[in-house]
Amino acid sequence: MIKLIKPYISFEEVETEFREVFESGWFTRGRFVTSFAEEIARYTGARHAFLATSATTALWLCLKLLEIGPGDEVVVSDFSFPATANVVEDLGATPVFADVSPDTFNMLPAQLASKVSPRTKAVIFVDALGNPAGLHEIRSICRERGIPLVEDAACAIGSSERGVRCGAIADLTCFSFHPRKLLTTGEGGAITTGDAAWAERLAVKLSHGSVIKDGKFDFVDYGYNFRLSELQAVMGIKQLAKLDAIVASRNAIRAAYIEELAGTGFIEQKGAPDVVHNVQSLVFRVPRGVDRDALIVHLKGEGVEATLGTYCLSGTTYYQKKYGAPQPNAWQLQQETLTLPCFEGVDVGAVCRALRSFL
Repeated sequence: MIKLIKPYISFEEVETEFREVFESGWFTRGRFVTSFAEEIARYTGARHAFLATSATTALWLCLKLLEIGPGDEVVVSDFSFPATANVVEDLGATPVFADVSPDTFNMLPAQLASKVSPRTKAVIFVDALGNPAGLHEIRSICRERGIPLVEDAACAIGSSERGVRCGAIADLTCFSFHPRKLLTTGEGGAITTGDAAWAERLAVKLSHGSVIKDGKFDFVDYGYNFRLSELQAVMGIKQLAKLDAIVASRNAIRAAYIEELAGTGFIEQKGAPDVVHNVQSLVFRVPRGVDRDALIVHLKGEGVEATLGTYCLSGTTYYQKKYGAPQPNAWQLQQETLTLPCFEGVDVGAVCRALRSFL
């Protein structure tokens, strides 16, 4: 089976540091966690970075930081994994779904402008499948209206727009280190921000509401244990050091697919000249009239793992039942998008032959 992705890390790369952690007995809040957070801040250009257990807990905590709750609305990109809307729903607020571009798969500025109301307390922009195209334009709209912008950059570590990396553009940015991401720690996530006051509150909230005074814990607030472990941080440090090379490799693979599939009707996700897309997922829209789900089954029979792009949030059973009909572009993308294998050494020719055999 040609898998969707293979991790860009081996046990041999982390063995020495893992042994150090085991011998020290210091599995949390140690030097590797501190170093990984510092390296994320340095790499992204953010002033402050914090590690978390996942992008979901990171998003949830950011909304708590913004005091989002019942009666509030949060405008959300409609083409994403359900966690993006779930954190809003969990806090008792209302997710307001903004439709996306059929080309970039990202939130349309006109949609955002039409969805903002007096109850809007935040906007969550999703870098669809790692693509940050349009993020600065969305940021401008938010700043004009004084609305905090939270970037769901779960897929976008290593991506950039206008020469600025994801993590240093939005007010708050959340990353994921899930196994299907370019940089994985098994599970895990991170938050970056340029706001010193928010950073101070995040540090407290992420550690049970505690600060250390005179060598002792003082619990100055209520908080949570959303911390990453030392072993996970070791994995992250190793991959972050080679992330640019990984991004370049995945873009070369993307270019090879586009060349192989020229003339077949497959349409790649679009970016922009000023965008670096990390190609976290390599996604195409299938040719007109092709049954995407049947194609996925066919590819499995040919030894190729594939899946849909991602989900139309407003089209899921829960959100459609509660809030009404789905957004049209996002709904169409859920039916038409296909994620193909992308990793160093993938046999692009074999995957494309399997695709053509179905056509």
